[in-house]
Amino acid sequence: MTVRAVELPELWMPHPLRVNPHLPALRAESESWAREMGMLIDDEGGPSHRAIWTRHKFQAMTVDALTAWTLPDAAPDDLRLNHRFNIWALAWDDYFAATFKRTGDLRGALEFTARLHAFLSPQRGQGQPEPVNAVERGIADLQRQLFPPKLAHWRQEFNRAVARYIDAGVEELANSRAGRVPHLIDYAPFRRESFAAHTAPYSVELSTGARIPERIRSGRTMRGLLAAFMDVMGLANDIASYEREVHEERDVNNLVVVMAASLGIPLREAVPAAVHLVNTRMRDFEQLRREAVRLPARASGPHPEESAELETWIEGACGFLSGLYAWYTGAPRYVSAEAPPEPGYRAGADTRAPAPPSAVGLGAEARP
Repeated sequence: MTVRAVELPELWMPHPLRVNPHLPALRAESESWAREMGMLIDDEGGPSHRAIWTRHKFQAMTVDALTAWTLPDAAPDDLRLNHRFNIWALAWDDYFAATFKRTGDLRGALEFTARLHAFLSPQRGQGQPEPVNAVERGIADLQRQLFPPKLAHWRQEFNRAVARYIDAGVEELANSRAGRVPHLIDYAPFRRESFAAHTAPYSVELSTGARIPERIRSGRTMRGLLAAFMDVMGLANDIASYEREVHEERDVNNLVVVMAASLGIPLREAVPAAVHLVNTRMRDFEQLRREAVRLPARASGPHPEESAELETWIEGACGFLSGLYAWYTGAPRYVSAEAPPEPGYRAGADTRAPAPPSAVGLGAEARP
């Protein structure tokens, strides 16, 4: 028996969906880069041991919609660049799950991850290794194009965030092999790494052209806002991907499982508790964003240009969360074949977070 059909609209999203007007152009060329990198084959009969997706599976992920929904203000070139990063991140996720998580191959995962680190931070005086698979070809190509001159200031930080993402995959595999469920207190910061959430602030910057002013970035309010921003992303994803991660991949690194183990409650109760936790972090984000817009004026005098830039970035962050929510609730990647998604998008109609749901469309109680 499995827990199924979590009704994601129970998750609270106060910001309406905005769609980048360049989505049609992005959709038209969505497959070209993935195919060039060797991530994609045309049908089930092709060389699936080399590629990651069939064309049907790739189209079902709607990565073009994910990019256009999360970055509604991005210019065409910036949208295309972030789109390729999104494709790569999903390619890494699916390749790592199929090759290492489902086989329990920890040694192979460590070797694979060590090679990826060489693409992110090659030794001084040495070039990148020669790519030997689609994931390596993708990251090598991104390293050549991901950092135009206007983004040079965060090259090191962005690559560090990607490194944390791939390292977290190895830790997830080790947890699953040992049957070691992370503790709730440790899980939220770990999930920011395993979801690649540390790259998201830079994606918002790429989309909006606005930076968080350096003199307030490390302050308590902004640190709290960024943490809540990243938590909503990764923890909501756990609810959306529960069926695939836990029952298909036998993964213990999921908020629902973590809540059940840490609180000593059955999975039936853990699902609404997880939804409530995500809604709480969304409320935290809302409170902190209202405080954050006043920070530049409070820090050593008024700085109207910084206030405007921060407000632009925060608006982009709200759009990013709204776009992710729309993708979780509509993409076939996360919607069970037993319960096809309803058309449309429901968000922003009510600015109050819902009370914890007493039921979320669960089947019979079970433990993984």
